[in-house]
Amino acid sequence: MMRSKFDEQLSQLNNMLIEMGTLIETAIALATQALREQDIRLAKKVVEYDQEIDQKEQDVEALCLKLLLRQQPVARDLRLVSSALKMITDMERIGDQAADIAEITIMLAGTPYVKKLEHIPQMAQATVKMVTDSIDAFVKKNLELARSVIEYDDVVDDLFVAVRSDLIELIRADIAYGEQAMDLLMIAKYFERIGDHAVNIAEWVVFSITGRHEKEG
Repeated sequence: MMRSKFDEQLSQLNNMLIEMGTLIETAIALATQALREQDIRLAKKVVEYDQEIDQKEQDVEALCLKLLLRQQPVARDLRLVSSALKMITDMERIGDQAADIAEITIMLAGTPYVKKLEHIPQMAQATVKMVTDSIDAFVKKNLELARSVIEYDDVVDDLFVAVRSDLIELIRADIAYGEQAMDLLMIAKYFERIGDHAVNIAEWVVFSITGRHEKEG
């Protein structure tokens, strides 16, 4: 009886993580659209999503602590719940970074872009894929998927280098572009960090399945 209650709560934990993941994916997608279209209304929506993500983190944390305190979890369950606790910290930070991108977008909204945004939306797409796959890997206990997220980080890093090169060229062409170029570089940096957080999530997924943290080799 105790075990079935525990399994029920584990299933609830999975559902809450999926919900939190969906909120994050939406926040990144909206932040990207707001950036591309210079849409202040959408950007402000991202900031609201961030508050919802923070709330969801607290809910998941409360459930994890309940699972750890109430039952007698076996080692595998302990790994699962402790990994979920680590994951939500990274998920919450991703929400913060989407909000940071939205806030820079609001600042930039009055001025046309000096260059067509090309690599930044590609970075956004790549990070959404990483976030989705890492949470999916946890729910489905899919080790291969988790490891593929860790490898996919190279794609985001390469795109960041491309953005930086583009913007340096822009400043070389005309120093007047400097301020906007630095803001866009900051946005790219936030997307790169989102990718790093997705890698952290994937590494905790690997730990929850194997009992070994990927960085330990």
